[in-house]
Amino acid sequence: MVLAQEKIYTINDIYALPDETRAELIDGQIYYMAPPNTRHQRILSFLHLEIGNYIRANKGSCEVFPAPFAVFPFADDSKYLEPDISVVCDKHKLNDHGCNGAPDWIIEIVSPSSSPMDYYTKLSLYRSAGVREYWIVDPMKHTILVYDMEHDSAPTVFSFSDIVKVNIYDNLYINFSELDLGI
Repeated sequence: MVLAQEKIYTINDIYALPDETRAELIDGQIYYMAPPNTRHQRILSFLHLEIGNYIRANKGSCEVFPAPFAVFPFADDSKYLEPDISVVCDKHKLNDHGCNGAPDWIIEIVSPSSSPMDYYTKLSLYRSAGVREYWIVDPMKHTILVYDMEHDSAPTVFSFSDIVKVNIYDNLYINFSELDLGI
């Protein structure tokens, strides 16, 4: 009896998807992403503005990219990710396709369907790729889980009423109590 072989997907399969389809590629498997809800987009907009305004005001060399933005965290294209927010400080990693190599800081905003991926799979991938800082923002729990991977620190948990220090910068603090979720 011949067993059916599991299809192994490549970056070409990702590029062949319709424009409105968001998906990620991890080791030959495609993971489709649900469209973000309004709460997710409010958090994304808030963080993108806070980070972008800080970089501009301080004439920083880093750039902030909101999703959809392609990240190839390793030298090959076996992993294609679209973090909610990517901060890239090494301009040599950027090209027309996105970021080749680990961004310095990644933020994922959890949705019900992405929870295991954000908390486990992506944490492991980002850590092994060399991401310096990783935040998991969970709107359902009203928490921000901060991983300072550059210093191999234990994760720190904050709430949506806290002011959170960004570890890759000396003086960037994000006051989550200013976040208006419209609820």
